[in-house]
Amino acid sequence: MLGDPAVPAPTLPAWWFDEALADEGDAPEAPALAANVDVDVAIVGGGYTGLWTALALRERDPSIRIAILEAEIVGWGPSGRNGGFVGGYLGGLGELRRLFGRDGALAIGEAGRQIVPAVRDLCERLGGDVWLRAGGYLKVSASLAQDDSVDATVRAARELGVGEELVEPLSPPEVRERIRSPVFRHGVLLHDTATVQPARLVRLLRRAVLEAGVALHERTRVLEVAPGALNVLATVGGRIRADEVVLATNAALTGWRPLDGWLTNFGSYVVLSEPVPETLERIGWNGGEAVCDSRMFLHYFRTTPDGRVLMGSGSGPIGFGGRIDARFSADAATVERAASGLRRLLPELAAARLERAWGGPIDVSADHVPYFGTAPGTRIHYAAGYSGHGAGPSWLGAQALASLVTRAEDEWTALPFVNRRPRRPLPPEPFRHVGGALVRSAILACEQAEDRGRRAPLPVRAAAELPRLIGMQLGTR
Repeated sequence: MLGDPAVPAPTLPAWWFDEALADEGDAPEAPALAANVDVDVAIVGGGYTGLWTALALRERDPSIRIAILEAEIVGWGPSGRNGGFVGGYLGGLGELRRLFGRDGALAIGEAGRQIVPAVRDLCERLGGDVWLRAGGYLKVSASLAQDDSVDATVRAARELGVGEELVEPLSPPEVRERIRSPVFRHGVLLHDTATVQPARLVRLLRRAVLEAGVALHERTRVLEVAPGALNVLATVGGRIRADEVVLATNAALTGWRPLDGWLTNFGSYVVLSEPVPETLERIGWNGGEAVCDSRMFLHYFRTTPDGRVLMGSGSGPIGFGGRIDARFSADAATVERAASGLRRLLPELAAARLERAWGGPIDVSADHVPYFGTAPGTRIHYAAGYSGHGAGPSWLGAQALASLVTRAEDEWTALPFVNRRPRRPLPPEPFRHVGGALVRSAILACEQAEDRGRRAPLPVRAAAELPRLIGMQLGTR
């Protein structure tokens, strides 16, 4: 029920962020920019993409001068509040094949398998504990209407020659062996994914760049980026001139003119339970799997080492013109949907107290695949459109961005999501927002009816099918 007092109101910062800082102790903030500085590369955004990019550049050229400009402190933003699913693209091979052909899909899938080893290597080199657990990504069907999505994931993998050691179909009994839920049907386990404590990971990356001698400026919001032979970045405390610029600001790039029509913002929210290790033992969920159902506005969930359960819902409000406002951090209705999803999917946890809730915007691309590239006529590079799945692919993006910055033509710039354009851009505003909100409401109504074993009314189903009828990917079930 909306307004349930047992469901906490969404607040920031995320629990992950508080836990990571408490574990880290009294680490001083990096100084804000307070002078005019010249560098080789200026990176805007101190999240996963920006920090991984700085490390990739340092590995290629230890002498390169890099400055990272972060508007808050590292971990406050999306990299410190996401679900902590770190993996690649084995679950999206079918869509990748449609977009990029057989070879392109396999190239992205193979590149994505390097992500978890890269995180593990970072932890081993620095002695950091980010709660890395390689339990795989379990995609389940939680209603009859979701069966086809699971089957399509397995079918695409087999047609591309990817075996069960990577994409493993699970029968209903095999799903129950991993997690006992009365609504789970069958599923598929993707073996390229691990879970992490996301804020611990981004804080470990912060430590890595500082130890590598990269200049990090926190509390330094970039007000303007003026392209030119030398790009000029203006902040309140000073300006930076840079040969190369990397924009790594996730949802904040949605309003950037070179990407207009490529992205829109959605809200994604989570609830976090109190520790319930005995309940997890009772339902058999002790393998550390990251889990999602097969809705379009999916539920995503995972456990923590102390037995908490995080349940997320990607059903939040749609943005307008790239604006980021309170709807993306204070939408109680989406928090209620996350809590309702927890009760339906894992009813044994219905009595568990929910301790925290939080949310934020995600940048969703027109085809749910990210864009890595260089703005035409400039030396300004970007990563955008992770569509809620950036914790792992940000490492891939960083490798591509480092190659773009250094003008290398290699396996990273050869990946088909580098320097690409959407086949069919999103409609202009206000049609994007109005139409997107209408379709979102229709899809939510359809999925809620399907959860109850029913069909939504015909006009609602027709509205939900509108994106498919006009050839759009965004909003297509």
